[in-house]
Amino acid sequence: MLQLDLTSEDFFRDPRPQLRRLREAGPVVEVKLPLFGRVWMATTQETVARVLKDSATFSLRKPDGNVAGIRWWMPGIVRTLASNMLTVDEPDHTRLREIVEEAFRRRAVLEMEPRIRSIAETLAGDLFAQGSPADLVNRYARLLPVSVICELLGLPLADRPKFMGWAARATSANSAIRFLRMLPTMVTMRRYLERQLEHARQGQGTGLIAELVAVEKEGAPITRDEMVSTIFLLLFAGHETTTHLISGSVFELAKNPALRDWLAADWSRADLAVEEFLRFVCPVQLSKPRYVRQDIDLGGVQLKRGDQITAGLASANMDPVANPQPEKLDLARKPNRH
Repeated sequence: MLQLDLTSEDFFRDPRPQLRRLREAGPVVEVKLPLFGRVWMATTQETVARVLKDSATFSLRKPDGNVAGIRWWMPGIVRTLASNMLTVDEPDHTRLREIVEEAFRRRAVLEMEPRIRSIAETLAGDLFAQGSPADLVNRYARLLPVSVICELLGLPLADRPKFMGWAARATSANSAIRFLRMLPTMVTMRRYLERQLEHARQGQGTGLIAELVAVEKEGAPITRDEMVSTIFLLLFAGHETTTHLISGSVFELAKNPALRDWLAADWSRADLAVEEFLRFVCPVQLSKPRYVRQDIDLGGVQLKRGDQITAGLASANMDPVANPQPEKLDLARKPNRH
């Protein structure tokens, strides 16, 4: 059994040797992860795709209704915040997704592009205001996504430091003790989100939260706990992943000045480059654990009903069967399978 710490400094600096070791161990391997304990991990694009797409076999919920990966010692607030559209199977996944999509449609997200560009340009202009070198992570990579998400949801920009502090504590909760220390913060987060929803119900809210409340008032089938967990998901999942993608991409460009110059010479190449950064940097390393509903052979490994398995997204992105020379950063890569 392999023991992995995906939060270690060594992994962040160069994850490829560990990801290679995973794939060499097999398309499905048993690993020990912080918080989740012993689980199976799919490591190739073929097995990862099967885990993510075959919801009849790999469920996000256990038979008792609890989210796969939730441990017995975790209190009720964890179950509440974890009960969102990313942790439910059909038909609940589609039900919640359609409610969120309707709120997004009413919010006219595409019309926000000029405002998002303005936020990005302002932050870029301020990056070196305190001199050089500048702290890219704290002065840009964290501020940009949280600013856009605040604008989208209708949350006060003045609360950005609060959100970033919460997110930092959440991402550092990589052991049972640290997780338990995080619980008071989770209670604070839930109370904050409940207050924002209540303001919107009283007609004082704006943005996507107000639109979600409007859909709720029109009879949409969504509980109050699901409303809280949905806002929690939109606020924190989008924030951290974008921060990691921006900072990781700039880090790679700093190490590869020839690639930086190639991209700067023609910004029409940006779409291709972003796809490659998504594959190479991979801001989400693992999927949420799935519960195995029935005995099955996956990648030559016999999984038993009741086992837990996670999709190793970062490992699959480095699968040489899917992408030639996967450990090479190729901003012009086509096709790009990730």
